[in-house]
Amino acid sequence: MKRNILLAPIAAALLFSGAARAATQLITEEEAKLPPPKGAVATDRRGILRGPKVEFVSPGDSVSSPMHLVLKFESFGGAKIDPDSVKVMFLRTPNVDLTARVKPFVQADGINIQDAELPAGEYMVRVDIKDSDGRPGTSIFTLKVAPK
Repeated sequence: MKRNILLAPIAAALLFSGAARAATQLITEEEAKLPPPKGAVATDRRGILRGPKVEFVSPGDSVSSPMHLVLKFESFGGAKIDPDSVKVMFLRTPNVDLTARVKPFVQADGINIQDAELPAGEYMVRVDIKDSDGRPGTSIFTLKVAPK
């Protein structure tokens, strides 16, 4: 009987240890302080394109951190998204490659980060993908994080 009483707190600690995990640091304070990009940033391609599409789903306007970040990928013409081709850049001078931080959350249908941690501010992010036919797709969006 004593043995079961001693094991109960250990089992409870193992069950709840996932809830106490740290948020995913997407952009650090130091990176947020880098100067904005110099010159124009291409934001849209016009015309009919068969390359894959990246759709910024959430969060909405200004949110607090940590945030739930969702991007949806869409391919066309029977092609599939190549998850290994995904590149994520924080547009600053110099640009900050966020790909390694985002890689664990990349799926063929998009990116889903439950707890993305960012300092307060506005951040322009570019996502580049390719489909199984090698066609590229790019999207640039702005994350607006309100002060805590």
